[in-house]
Amino acid sequence: MKSKHLMPTYGRLPVAFERGEGAWLTSVDGEKYLDALCGVAVTTLGHSHPAIVAAVKAQADKLMHVSNWFEIPEQAQLAEAICDISGMESVFFCNSGAEANEAAIKLARLYGSNKGIAKPTIVVTQDAFHGRTVATISAGGSSRHQAGFGPLLEGFTRVPYDDLEAVRQVAENSDNQVVAVLVEPILGESGVIIPSEGYLAGLREICDKNEWLLMLDEIQTGMGRTGKWFACQHEGVKPDVLTMAKALGAGVPIGVCAASGRAANVFQPGTHGSTFGGGPFVSVVGKAVIDTMKAEGAVASAAKIGEKLLVALRARLGDTELVDQVRGLGLMIGVALNVEIPNLLQRILDQGLLVNVTGGGKIIRLLPPAIIGDAEIEQIVDTIAAVLDDFAAKV
Repeated sequence: MKSKHLMPTYGRLPVAFERGEGAWLTSVDGEKYLDALCGVAVTTLGHSHPAIVAAVKAQADKLMHVSNWFEIPEQAQLAEAICDISGMESVFFCNSGAEANEAAIKLARLYGSNKGIAKPTIVVTQDAFHGRTVATISAGGSSRHQAGFGPLLEGFTRVPYDDLEAVRQVAENSDNQVVAVLVEPILGESGVIIPSEGYLAGLREICDKNEWLLMLDEIQTGMGRTGKWFACQHEGVKPDVLTMAKALGAGVPIGVCAASGRAANVFQPGTHGSTFGGGPFVSVVGKAVIDTMKAEGAVASAAKIGEKLLVALRARLGDTELVDQVRGLGLMIGVALNVEIPNLLQRILDQGLLVNVTGGGKIIRLLPPAIIGDAEIEQIVDTIAAVLDDFAAKV
């Protein structure tokens, strides 16, 4: 149902859902759809998971909100759980990934200011996506997202993604104003771009040498999406700042800026805050998500299922002229096309499958939940292959 009272900020597809169960969504018209998007990497445990539903109901009956001016035991418990899976030391709670990255940007600037740096600068990358606020589009690398919103925020130096030499060049010519590097372990919105092996470790080395903070945006890659709790763990890299959101809340708005080492205590009372961040309700849900993922082995499942899906897609689409490459890590997969197919999202939706198209309209992005089985894997592969074959036959 369209409404004239909603700002037209989204090009919405013509379907609305009324309920979800596991990997499936049911529309208001009673049609079933296989969800290989997870609300953009949010519902990793699927829809209406009993443990999450129980946590939501129980806490809603007890207490929804109190101010951060008071102790919040549920928040402290979630912070401990996050530090346990991430290796970080301290946590700031907010309400979204963009807010988590805003907190990271503020933390880096304050870190620099405390060192006497007049104009703290953060190294960011081309093609990055860090959110939709003014600061995060300034840090991001998309001219499309920046268009019309100038003047953008100063204090960012941009380098090509997956280019350690470019970062070293910044270090040699930065006049000591750089304080941090902010990067995605895998570029999500730009089309599931996976950097060279050793990229994050190389950034860690450069940051240590120059006393910069290594800040990793794991909003999309975190919480098991790539087959580890966090993508940086594939290289054994521990950042100074780690941001997360999406799957931590399973649909409840939550964001986290976690810090360790020299970044752990940069924020002090009065330097940052959030009215709703880390309230008892969202904290209980976040803790339930982590506990459930541990109990069900969801991270290992993401690695196993993702590999099966990747192999199946490559086997089925490898010889398709329309397909340039199938790439991915865990349950974060991109099917890169050689051409842009008109109305591709709608074509796939018409076949009962939810995906995303990114990378300038030429990359099918798959972000399915960690609970799908062989039948769902087969359906994803068959549907994408059928849509591509149908288009090729009519060209």
